[in-house]
Amino acid sequence: MKHLTQLFCTVLAATALCCSCSQNQDSNQYAQLVNPFIGTDYVGNTYPGAQVPFGMVQLSPDNGLPGWDRIAGYFYPDSTIAGFSHTHLSGTGAGDLYDISFLPTTDPLKKDKAPLGIYSKFAHDEESAHAGYYRVLLQDYGIDVELTAALRTGIQRYTFHRTQGAAVRINLTKSMNWDSTQSAAITPQNKDLLTGHRHSNGWARDQHLYFATRVSKPWDSIEMDTTILSNKQRSVDAVLHYNSLQKDETVIIYTALSATSEEAALKNLQADTKGKIGQFDSFVQQAEGLWNAELSKIKVTSDDHDKIVTFYTALYHTMLAPVVYDNKDRTYRGPDSKTHKLSPNNLHHYSRFSLWDTYRAAQPLYTLLFPQRVGDMVESFVDFYKQHGRIPVWNMQGSETDMMIGYHSAPVIADAYLKGMRGFDPEEALEACVNTANDDNYRGIGLYKKYGYMPSDLEGESLSKTLEYAFDDYAIYRMADAMGKDSLATVFKKRSESYKNLYNEATGFFQPRDSKGDFVEPFDPKAYTKDITESNAWQYLWNVPQDVPRMIDTFGGKEDFTAKLDRFFTLSSGQDEELPLFSTGMIGQYAHGNEPSHHVAYLYNWTDKPEQGHKIIHQIMDDFYTNTPGGLCGNEDCGQMSAWYIFSAMGFYPVNPVGGVFELGVPYFDQMQLTLPNGKKLTISQQGSTANDNIREIRLNNKILTGHTITYQQIMQGGKLVFIR
Repeated sequence: MKHLTQLFCTVLAATALCCSCSQNQDSNQYAQLVNPFIGTDYVGNTYPGAQVPFGMVQLSPDNGLPGWDRIAGYFYPDSTIAGFSHTHLSGTGAGDLYDISFLPTTDPLKKDKAPLGIYSKFAHDEESAHAGYYRVLLQDYGIDVELTAALRTGIQRYTFHRTQGAAVRINLTKSMNWDSTQSAAITPQNKDLLTGHRHSNGWARDQHLYFATRVSKPWDSIEMDTTILSNKQRSVDAVLHYNSLQKDETVIIYTALSATSEEAALKNLQADTKGKIGQFDSFVQQAEGLWNAELSKIKVTSDDHDKIVTFYTALYHTMLAPVVYDNKDRTYRGPDSKTHKLSPNNLHHYSRFSLWDTYRAAQPLYTLLFPQRVGDMVESFVDFYKQHGRIPVWNMQGSETDMMIGYHSAPVIADAYLKGMRGFDPEEALEACVNTANDDNYRGIGLYKKYGYMPSDLEGESLSKTLEYAFDDYAIYRMADAMGKDSLATVFKKRSESYKNLYNEATGFFQPRDSKGDFVEPFDPKAYTKDITESNAWQYLWNVPQDVPRMIDTFGGKEDFTAKLDRFFTLSSGQDEELPLFSTGMIGQYAHGNEPSHHVAYLYNWTDKPEQGHKIIHQIMDDFYTNTPGGLCGNEDCGQMSAWYIFSAMGFYPVNPVGGVFELGVPYFDQMQLTLPNGKKLTISQQGSTANDNIREIRLNNKILTGHTITYQQIMQGGKLVFIR
């Protein structure tokens, strides 16, 4: 992993923050404690630009080159910037978006052959960022660029230290990675306002994005450049010329987005910027205020400044997705390509759900911090089902990517219902889950129902799909049971036990099985094969979070279960074994860089040595989360990697992410305070030597907790949770 130089120290020094959490609480400057460069190197795939919590706009620099390392548009080791675009994915493994790109320039232009094109060099010691703000100097043009954002609008301030040939370039034609422009247009409305659109295909198909841009200083002339694309459609780019600029003069650019129309984008622009055209700093303060309000919901005490920065950056990362997808007028574009309107019960419609990842911890975290948003998210799933025929798998920009496996909207819906969240019709939500789970023509579901498992010779990723469909069926069972639908609950309870049909007692692993009922041979549990999604059989061995006691019995009892856990965390891959890209953050066969392993250390709670799990959890936090650009050991995956850290820092984790039972671990900080949506506070502290991983006693409001869990209801009551070593 690469290491952070001095770039973040500049921001911290400027704000004169102290490492003491008590002082940062008083100053309420949580936004300044976020280092958006964490995850921009190594495999994190994050971006450093400006956004508000769950905001539609992610305004961030693009290096201008394609590649897996640049999926978020920006890769820390690079030294070029080719534009500042308004949409980005946070920590995914697929490259898309980069919509509505701007680049200020002066003469002479710095230009390279495609795909880079016009660009500028930059240096990290002339770059800084915190939550809601980004700044960089474009060295080749002598232009300081500052970025901030409102909910649906990106705001850029360019300070031109040189003025010869001063211009602002709007590039809608350039595409990177999986993204490709299908058509684009720009229409000047007058000399300080233009509107346009960019339609594209990529990971998500048939993406429609409209924009409205207002500039603080009218351009002197505008130059249009039309490109005929490979599909015979037109794409129009523009250059705004500023011949009358004075040295060190600024131009501020306000660009609002919409998925439905230019008219809606213009209304979004007016709503976000009313009375503020010509201002920039007030938008920075507004963005910081929004981040301070959300980040301050969890307050930590520690003498280790890097740990504080790492924590608040993780919390920040959990709020970059999903994103608000509706307009100010409450309309949004559905997967049927039609414009729909929000229900009166909902504040927002959301898109961009990396559900294979986030159902595990990020979505349960939202139930603790943002129940209103969770209700809106579930209603967004239900609306998606009505317009598409299935609940989302991995949706974005009003489209289904069908990336990854399972129908993991179901556990999110069930968990929200079981925790008492509303904003959606439970009957409609359950119907959406059931009908999706019974879509026999979708990704092998019919085969899964017929055989009781997914046959390896008839469907890819057969082992993983069997285990993950079984968990989703468990979620449906829990919701149906709670709603008193006994016959439906019975059906899905049985389906939730399908995982047992792939367990091979001879090998002691879940193993692919063909349509004849035979286990597939040869079998190597360390091998990465077509039957297992981004993992091996060791990593999927533990994927029965809905029924750990029965899993223990299946494995032969507690002693054998413990021995397998020990083996899992100590069985290293040989030097001659080539690991795939997603197997990072390795401890034995445990891969913290990928989601199927995330809950496994907590399974030691079911053994006689839970302290071994505590030791591993803290090893993961110490080694795989750091205040450096390479400080994430795997894809951030829209908040899941960071949500694991937030939960583990608090001392509990949703091994089973449905129903509100959390496995207890051990806190990472001396003291934390969680402000709950109901206004109550939960203080989490620890006593005794932190060198001791053994927890002797856990007290909640002076009462000893028996067992190794705490419930959602207990947490929501607030009070004091004390871990005594």
